Amino acid sequence: MTETVLNMKEDKFPLNWPYADGEPLITGVIRATPEDFQVDEILGFEADRDGTHAFLNVRKKNANTEWVAKQIARFAGVRQVDVGYAGLKDRRAVTRQWFSVDLAGKEEPDWHSLTEGGIEFVEITRHRRKLKRGALQGNRFKLVVRDIKGDFNHLEDRIAEIVANGVPNYFGEQRFGFSNLEKASAMFLGKMKKVRRPEKGMYLSAARSWIFNQILAARVESGAWNQAMAGDVMMLAGTQSIFPIESADDEIAQRINEFDVHPTGAMWGSGELVPTLDVAALEQSIADGEMLFCDGLKRAGLKQQRRSLRLMPKGLQCTQLEPQVIELQFELPAGSYATVVLRELFRVAT
Repeated sequence: MTETVLNMKEDKFPLNWPYADGEPLITGVIRATPEDFQVDEILGFEADRDGTHAFLNVRKKNANTEWVAKQIARFAGVRQVDVGYAGLKDRRAVTRQWFSVDLAGKEEPDWHSLTEGGIEFVEITRHRRKLKRGALQGNRFKLVVRDIKGDFNHLEDRIAEIVANGVPNYFGEQRFGFSNLEKASAMFLGKMKKVRRPEKGMYLSAARSWIFNQILAARVESGAWNQAMAGDVMMLAGTQSIFPIESADDEIAQRINEFDVHPTGAMWGSGELVPTLDVAALEQSIADGEMLFCDGLKRAGLKQQRRSLRLMPKGLQCTQLEPQVIELQFELPAGSYATVVLRELFRVAT
């Protein structure tokens, strides 16, 4: 049986971000089997049920999204660019997600005869447009954690804390891969002669996410990741709409407590920083220590954006299946990571 523990990568880019409420006192094991990590994609819209694009809800196991897209393209006799999907899903998991296939001028194949790699078609319909990256509302998770050691009362307290205050909205370890940050450094230094577009995108994303996580970590250390600071930029919950504030007044504090707005951090790029005062000073100090990445992101044409510092899992439930086994269920918005919720509950199993 293959096991994955909740761990931290230790190298020249240590991913040992501070916790919201101190390091957990409980250990646990995830992904002992693929079925222990189940993800269902939430698009947030209905298919048109008409059009030239086959719209496929696919259940996959131990397969990454890009591999499945290649199999679908080959089976349908189309270019891989004609296959669309909204987001990448974990390989070591059982996941359900949507794919679109442009079949203009082609007959629809018998999808159910494609069984390679355990691919299963749960629903097949039609849509008028290609499914684009990022066109999803979020994901629903059902996660089993095994071999739990520690005080279950502590676990219950941590879950209650997360329900009340959320978790720091770090980018998960998946974003950084095994060496994406090192390769981003080499790319920005001109040490890589040729970088293909997909790999370049991964390296840029890793560098940008690293800077954001550094900013968030500084605010977690100061206790201000879920509180407003002078000069902050707030984001309306459930949207990408932002607005600046000068002071952390009572009204803003109340809106934060009611989960109506969240403080944000910089997704680095060219252009002026939106925050002012204390927040601008903090973010600029982080950037000054990461000039290689900051300059590289600007040269690549990325623009300044904002990301919420706080992540609120929706419908978080915990069920004890066996004496040392629990099941967690919750939903997360697009672009967030289940592993950053898990790390606030469990530490490395040794």
